[in-house]
Amino acid sequence: MSEMESYVKILNAVKYIGGTVLIIGIVIFLYGFFVTDYSSVTGIGIGTVMGAAFIFLMGVFLVASEEMVTKIKK
Repeated sequence: MSEMESYVKILNAVKYIGGTVLIIGIVIFLYGFFVTDYSSVTGIGIGTVMGAAFIFLMGVFLVASEEMVTKIKK
């Protein structure tokens, strides 16, 4: 397995996990905003969406930094 394939696998995993958490966060936010009267549910939804963005950005950053380190070593 080449290095590029491992980067693609990690990026795909981050993409699917981040997308799943993002959809869950959007559903929680919409449920809290339109259905219930509890503002804490809306806050949990916003936090989940922000967590999904953080997961995706950290995954992309780690893949990019790993690629740069391996290119410098060569």
